[in-house]
Amino acid sequence: MDALERDFYEERRRKWRRSAFWRGFFVALFLLIALGVALSLTGLETARDHVARVSIDGFIGESRERDEMLDEIAESDTARAVILRINSPGGTTAGAEALYAALRRVAAEKPVVAVMSEVAASGGYVAALGADHIVARGNTLTGSIGVIMEYPDLTRVMDRIGVEMETVRSSPLKAEPSPFRPTSPAAREVSEEMVADSYAWFRGLVAERRGLEGEALSDVTNGAVFTGRIALENGLVDEIGGETEAIAWLESREPELSDLPVVNWEREEQGPELARILGKLGASSGILGEISRWQGAKLYSIGP
Repeated sequence: MDALERDFYEERRRKWRRSAFWRGFFVALFLLIALGVALSLTGLETARDHVARVSIDGFIGESRERDEMLDEIAESDTARAVILRINSPGGTTAGAEALYAALRRVAAEKPVVAVMSEVAASGGYVAALGADHIVARGNTLTGSIGVIMEYPDLTRVMDRIGVEMETVRSSPLKAEPSPFRPTSPAAREVSEEMVADSYAWFRGLVAERRGLEGEALSDVTNGAVFTGRIALENGLVDEIGGETEAIAWLESREPELSDLPVVNWEREEQGPELARILGKLGASSGILGEISRWQGAKLYSIGP
């Protein structure tokens, strides 16, 4: 290749690099503008009167971002009512309790209606109790009113592979129960007391919010799972349907809500980017994540 050809090809490479740079620049600029427009449209939607739609999906745990968002909705002058969409098998009792409390703060300011999707069981049903009216599909799985504590027993595995756990602790009940040693009668008694206490709280919540007592209350708080139709019969939900019925209920309560747009409210969970991506893939959140990063036994309100 002579000098003339080398110059020709070098000039072509320079032009390609320049054009690639400008193509990347304009693509990035377009994406930034599109993002800005999307954020502006969201802001415009929430700046006018609307019905807020909040989705509770998957495992329910403590979430500062979620509870802060619900408090913002409670204080918002333009969010006139709330549709709470639930698709969850439950979660920790403390997480469900926090969500319930946040929803009741919203309900103190504006009407809240829950719409159950495929599953709204255990802690998911606790969330529904935070609403003023509950709508379920006929085949929604709900109920599972109860509390469970589970932990693995690894002692036989450890014996088989010849591993022992040496522990120095301040008292026999410290760090009990543990997967690394048999559960003592005293430790089991303490665990059973915790489960019973949380169950009494859950049962009392159902009695208060659904107006059930006696045998009717016992029939629905035995841990059983119900379809939406059976839940309607036994008083756990108010209506069979979906969001259309939920909106109709809101309008029957406050006619001025008629024809208001329904706007999604959502708050991105804070945390490391990789952890959030893995969480969406189901590898770092939910019940599997709780088990994988064992920190001792927890009380769960989780359904089928």
